[in-house]
Amino acid sequence: MGRLRMSRAAILCLVAVLVCSICSEVDARGNKKKKGHGGPDKKIGLGSGSVTYDSRSLIVNGKRELFFSGSFHYPRSTPDMWPGILQKAREGGLNLIQTYVFWNIHEPIQGQFNFSGNYDLVRFIKMIGEHGLYVTLRVGPFIEAEWNHGGFPYWLREVPGIIFRSDNPPFKYHMEKFVRMIVDMMRDNKLFAPQGGPIVLAQIENEYNSVQLAYRELGVSYVQWAGKLALSLNAGVPWVMCKQRDAPGPIINTCNGRHCGDTFTGPNHPGKPALWTENWTAQYRVFGDPPSQRSAEDLAFSVARWFAKNGTLTNYYMYHGGTNFGRTTSSFVTTRYYDEAPLDEFGLQREPKWGHLKDLHSALRLSRKALLWGNPHVQKINKDLEVIQFEKAGTDICAAFLTNNNSKTPATITFRGEEYFMPPHSISILPDCKTVVFNTLTIVSQHNSRNFVVSKAAQKNLKWEMYKEVIPTMDQTKVVNKTPLELYSLTKDTTDYAWYTTSMELDRFDLPMRSDVTPVLRVASLGHAIMAFVNGEFAGAAHGSNVEKNFVFQKPMKLKQGINHIAMLGILVGFPDSGAYMEHRYAGPRSVTVLGLNTGTLDLSLNNWGHQVSLDGELKRVFTDEGSKRVQWTPAQPNMPLTWYKAKFDAPEGREPVAINMTSMGKGMIWVNGNSLGRYWTSYHSPLGRPTQEEYHCPRAFIKPTGNLLVVLEEEGGDAAQIDILVVNRDTICSYITEFHPPNVKSWGRRNSKIKPVVDEVKSKAHLRCPSKKVIGKIEFASFGDPYGACGNYAMGNCSSPVSQQIVEQHCLGKEMCDVPIERGMFDKGGDQCPDISKTLAIQAKCSHDTKHKH
Repeated sequence: MGRLRMSRAAILCLVAVLVCSICSEVDARGNKKKKGHGGPDKKIGLGSGSVTYDSRSLIVNGKRELFFSGSFHYPRSTPDMWPGILQKAREGGLNLIQTYVFWNIHEPIQGQFNFSGNYDLVRFIKMIGEHGLYVTLRVGPFIEAEWNHGGFPYWLREVPGIIFRSDNPPFKYHMEKFVRMIVDMMRDNKLFAPQGGPIVLAQIENEYNSVQLAYRELGVSYVQWAGKLALSLNAGVPWVMCKQRDAPGPIINTCNGRHCGDTFTGPNHPGKPALWTENWTAQYRVFGDPPSQRSAEDLAFSVARWFAKNGTLTNYYMYHGGTNFGRTTSSFVTTRYYDEAPLDEFGLQREPKWGHLKDLHSALRLSRKALLWGNPHVQKINKDLEVIQFEKAGTDICAAFLTNNNSKTPATITFRGEEYFMPPHSISILPDCKTVVFNTLTIVSQHNSRNFVVSKAAQKNLKWEMYKEVIPTMDQTKVVNKTPLELYSLTKDTTDYAWYTTSMELDRFDLPMRSDVTPVLRVASLGHAIMAFVNGEFAGAAHGSNVEKNFVFQKPMKLKQGINHIAMLGILVGFPDSGAYMEHRYAGPRSVTVLGLNTGTLDLSLNNWGHQVSLDGELKRVFTDEGSKRVQWTPAQPNMPLTWYKAKFDAPEGREPVAINMTSMGKGMIWVNGNSLGRYWTSYHSPLGRPTQEEYHCPRAFIKPTGNLLVVLEEEGGDAAQIDILVVNRDTICSYITEFHPPNVKSWGRRNSKIKPVVDEVKSKAHLRCPSKKVIGKIEFASFGDPYGACGNYAMGNCSSPVSQQIVEQHCLGKEMCDVPIERGMFDKGGDQCPDISKTLAIQAKCSHDTKHKH
């Protein structure tokens, strides 16, 4: 892109952009255009619609649109969960769903494809359209996504001469073959918008700029090739490349990050719109991490800022993260994915994040005409205060964003002769340039707290048995090599486990003569973990981390005169998912030595090694009903390394999500009825002294009414008798509202191009609503005064109205939803205890199916 001379193809691409831009601007000028589809209240897929763009926005069926998008990945949940998640996304104000395409699950073996179950991509895309939502399809096929191998199937790694993501003929051949297959599949099922389907955007590659320099000129030519490939597929929708400054031709370069409103340098051509493909709602977590959080207020600020800076599409990554079932995570990533998203791992609404963003979307939609057709004007009041105004000349179309960038100090902004109070680090949205309908810092929506409750039905008669894994010797393993083989290429992504075995003969003069000296086994490993057994006895374990995969295992061991057998279990925790030259990453032991012998250090690295891929229990499939009959089970005992445990349980009561608490165990994997729930690792504590993840999601789709087989492979040793099967709810709901909070955005609507109240009383209220048609059965906390804390942990301040509990119960008890006004006169009938402070109303309620108080 830096050269003065342009190829014929590049010139044609540039002309296409200019033509697209000119046509769209002409089309977008009129005020009497037909109303398009795609909003939260319209179904998609009726008739065909073209998709193009101009410098302001995507244009669907001839109409500009604001897009509120959320990432939701089909393999990270089950098909029976998809409808509920999509419905909640739509209710949350989204009109677009973004998903990757996961090559390695669809073609795990070259030429053998799987598009069934929760890998059914076509069914997923169709379902999104049926729920009135559009789709961004991120074909990749490199996706990163904290997904095993970045989405590449293992067999691709063994293609002769291959270099991933480079102008490399073998790689380009296989990439093009897969991308064409996916696009053809979408076209054959009429899923692109011009065919009447929901797909309005597609993505080729993924954040390539971060590795492009490593490939030098082959990186530059690869980007151009990938762009031409995408355009040649004639999908009928625009293509994007995220974080790609040199996105070729009409392909749109987009932003990923937390604050793209201030960090995005802009489209690389004036005819392209500003699109935000990843707004990170928190952070994925790896084993050993402390909790990851991002506040609803900060998210809302970033989105409001983006739309104030001419953005017209934002995508929450993730809106629902879900679960990394089986062995699908990349290195050291937890089974739970983006649990801090608006919809948590179980698909439950995380409040106030879900509700606050829903209110934000409503406020932005009230500003829609001004954002799409108005001209922006920026007024800098000082270094912290700013007004951005969108106005269409000759009309009353006007919207304003009042911004206080100071993170500590509130301020007052004068705008159009009126004063507006601005909390610190906040943006107020005025869809008519005079009425504040939303402020990013003041949360009006309710809060909630997640509860894990032990299931009585599932725990009843839970009886555990165990089967100890066989520790092989060298003469029992087949793959013999002079040195230990590399672990990725040995396992070929079929298992996390491979045995390395060798033996050595020692006489009495080799062994230490002193009682205070014990030989030590030292293993230098490239990752990820190792367990060692000497003469069949457990000698110890060690592991690396996500930051540093390499580690050194050093443990004392008992040796004897004669033949000594050493067996090391090499353990993987996922393949890498990012970076340059991924095909050249390695894992497993690279040197093995014995220290402390009378004859000095003994190097076993060239001692001849036997290898066995997979554990015996894996090969026998003991995690299935049929396979479990192939071994002899005995009553369970605690603290047994490398042991399989099994038990039968009945389905937990109700219909709420199910999880399994594994804090009594160490590290391993979990299966229910043959379905892998993924890797657990509760012995790997964060710096806060707690496991990174304690509960592991078991979808209801995996569970039968009775006789469910729960199998656990425990590597380190734990107590299976303490495993709890849980049901999950968010029945603890809360509100925290001050006197200065604005009324809910639902109080306002647009009538005859004017913002007007749509409720009888426009005032601040506490709004509470129970999930799943439950009712408020108990008010656990209520205080009108100066309470503090968070939902699930509120506390009284120095002053509180003595009738707080009574008033809240009168308004809410026994109801599915309720509103409590913020009125001093109502709460202070017995006298105001502290009249000189601004008041806050905090409520914590418990929802239940108990309807004895229902009105």
